[in-house]
Parts: sequence; C-alpha cells; structure tokens
Amino acid sequence: MLARDENTPLHDEVAIVDEAITTRRSIRAFRLDPVPEPTIREILDVASWAPSGTNMQPWRVYVTTGEAKERVSRAILGSGLRAEKARGEYKYYPDKFFEPYYARRRAVGFALYGHLGIGKRDVDQMRAQHDRNFVFFDAPVGMIFTIDRRLNQGSWVDYGMFLQNIMIAARARGLHTCPQAAFAPYHQQIRLVLGIPDEEIVICGMALGYEDTSKPENNLRTERVSVEEFATFLR
Repeated sequence: MLARDENTPLHDEVAIVDEAITTRRSIRAFRLDPVPEPTIREILDVASWAPSGTNMQPWRVYVTTGEAKERVSRAILGSGLRAEKARGEYKYYPDKFFEPYYARRRAVGFALYGHLGIGKRDVDQMRAQHDRNFVFFDAPVGMIFTIDRRLNQGSWVDYGMFLQNIMIAARARGLHTCPQAAFAPYHQQIRLVLGIPDEEIVICGMALGYEDTSKPENNLRTERVSVEEFATFLR
C-alpha cells in the first residue's frame, strides 16, 4: 500500500486527490497494453479501505484477463440474448424515467453517439456500440463484482464506495476505468464461466486499462450540476 508522504504540502495533497476524482471518466476505448497484476492487486488493496457497516466488507471481485476475459465476452455475445430480454437480479434504473433524470440520461446518450457519428435512428450501430461493453471496450482487465444476496441495501451503499475507490486508485496510477451495469442482465452466462456461486448477485462489471486517446468516444465529457442544485445549506 502507498504510504502518505508527510513532507508533501497539504495544498499539493488536495490537488492530487481532487485531480484523481475529477479526471475519472467512463472510458469506452482502451489500449491493449497489459496492466501488471501487482498493480491490479495494489488498486484493490487500496480500494478495500472503503467504509462498510460494522466493517462487513461486502465486496467480491472476479478479475479477468486474457483467455478468461475472452470467455466472458464469448458467453454473452454468443448467447443470442439482447439486453431488453436478459434480466438482472436487481433494478438499476426506474421503470419510468422522470425529470431531471430523463434529460440528463438523454443528454449523455446523444453526446456519446454524436462523437461516434451515430444518428438517432441508427439502431444497429447503437446496439453494436452497446455490445462493446461485453469486450470491456478492449481493456486488458475486466472485473466482475458480486455481493451475497443475503445482504441488505446498506451493504449495497457500502459497495458503491468500494467501486469509487477502485476508480480513484486507478487514476492515481495513470489508469482509467469504465463501470458497467450492462453486465448484470447476463449473470447466468457470467456465473457459468467464472464459477460464481448461486448465493452471489452480479452487480456490475468494470473495465480497467489505459485510455486510447485516438478514439472519438473518449472525447466525451459529461457535465455536473452546481452544488446549489443538489445541496441544501441550513443555518
């Protein structure tokens, strides 16, 4: 684990942490350059310091590279199932979107397809782009995250902090990620390939690697609303 350098000025530490957070983006095209296993282990070790209720640490990670990662991709892409027919074991999105969330969702979708030159009616191209999830956008590392189905909502909250820690720790090492809920509906296919026990729910996947800066989809920059829009200060 990385030790804190006590000689680093506080303002420099703030800048380092803030940069790791604010430069985290969902990268959708990676270089093939491998990530050393010790680096992956280090990232997961750092991430494991996420808080969890009574220190339960509810996360379980399946790290795939090489042939193992390709088996996951083949199992999903060869299943013949479309996302609208496959069903995850939990609901990620609401049954019906409403404002302001509907507008935000549409904005990022249109922006991504705009960078790729995909029109609103290019359904086949949209599906092809969505299927890029299942090759982890060509990242050399693909992770699948599960949680014991006997745990409750509080542990899912804890899990989010663990996932965020992974993404921030990756940025600190010059790596990028893409968290991928798209894997959840294909839990049956993933379960068979990776030997995931029945008591574990597939939450999501995550691509990890080096950004391919030559790809137009990586030019996407999403926006964030101002603090005034989501925070209430009471004095």
